[in-house]
Amino acid sequence: MTGARVAIVGGGLAGIAAAVALSKAGIPLTLFEARPRLGGATHSFERGGLLADNGQHVFLRCCTAYRGLLDRLGHGGSVHIQDRFDVRVLTPEGRAGRLRRSALPGPFHLLPALATYSLLAPADRLRAMRGSLALRRLDPADPRLDRTDLGSWLAAHGQGDAARRDLWDLFTVAALNMHTEDAALGPAAMVFQTALLGRADAADIGIPAIPLRELHGTAARSAIERGGGEVRLSAKVEAIEPGPTIVVNGARIEVSAVIVATPHEQAAKLVPVEAAPDRDRWSALDSSPIVNVHIVYDRRVTDLPFAAVTGSPVQWFFDKTRAGGVREGQYLTISVSAARRWIDASTAEVRAAFVPEVERLLPQAREARIKDFFVTRERRATFRQSPGSGALRPRAATLLPGLYLAGAWTATGWPDTMEGAVRSGLTAAGLARRHLKEARP
Repeated sequence: MTGARVAIVGGGLAGIAAAVALSKAGIPLTLFEARPRLGGATHSFERGGLLADNGQHVFLRCCTAYRGLLDRLGHGGSVHIQDRFDVRVLTPEGRAGRLRRSALPGPFHLLPALATYSLLAPADRLRAMRGSLALRRLDPADPRLDRTDLGSWLAAHGQGDAARRDLWDLFTVAALNMHTEDAALGPAAMVFQTALLGRADAADIGIPAIPLRELHGTAARSAIERGGGEVRLSAKVEAIEPGPTIVVNGARIEVSAVIVATPHEQAAKLVPVEAAPDRDRWSALDSSPIVNVHIVYDRRVTDLPFAAVTGSPVQWFFDKTRAGGVREGQYLTISVSAARRWIDASTAEVRAAFVPEVERLLPQAREARIKDFFVTRERRATFRQSPGSGALRPRAATLLPGLYLAGAWTATGWPDTMEGAVRSGLTAAGLARRHLKEARP
């Protein structure tokens, strides 16, 4: 394969995963990223001595591809994974619940947690257990599930408003960036079956212990370059031509294969129509935003490392004090998915809404002084995983030999998550390797 260079367009997790896989296989490659950093939607920035992530990104123990990438980047030990799935659920009224898996084998490990979940009435708990077992019998790959919304299915299976709000939405919004009434049933069923209704330890939550730019960006560049690959930052790929040939900052470069690992809107503009006559369909995926609210207090206001919240604009909060390098006080990040209500709101409006909510949830915050408050927004955080979206997701291979797609928006079998992004990159890298092998004289 000497002289066979692969071009990877895009330095997010999909592009990183493809580049690391190819470099470890000894295949020459160049990764082109238009921004001056790697990491894509997972990055960090400095703010007055604080090192802040653009948003809170979590993963589960079942995310084997993502965890494997961390190992290859040398950061398998730079994350914390729960010994046992355990989530505290708070309400503004002071009520609290807990969902903690038992020692039973899957899929029975969460039944005791549902049976004792205090935020639901006993009858709703029983119906939730029945709904979980019914959800487990679905086939996520069934095209009919892609045309159905999760909310309607839950209602038809006895899940009332309280159950959808205080149980199902907690995980649907976090995993799919969609509310239950808007989310497609197919990917929702896949998430619940894989994470919550499969292996007992599958849903154990993992959280980065270091900033994302160290976990992904700088580590990825080092790993790629150690394997003989090249990383070119601030290098915008303007076009891809059959051959394949790429145009970078006005210069035409012939390569042996191309992996397009950009967001779907950009990919649809870059990929030649000969490679994907249906490329305009990708734009119909639309997008769903995420907003993160960052608050630095002058003292500790909670001992919880994280918690879910129901009945409030606050959905989840995380203690980022250590990862952010805060030595005095406490740094909390509030993650708000499906955030169309807040994506265009001013910082002042967000502060006026969220600070009192945090004080209702965490009474100690009422006595604390806010040292810093800021908001980060990801307008196109994920594609909109609504009914019909599954049919629009393309496969990794295109009609042109040597041209492949990667990204969590492709048909990975997973929703738009870090795991889905990494899996797509590995798939594209495997196809590129096979192409180079078949094309070798």
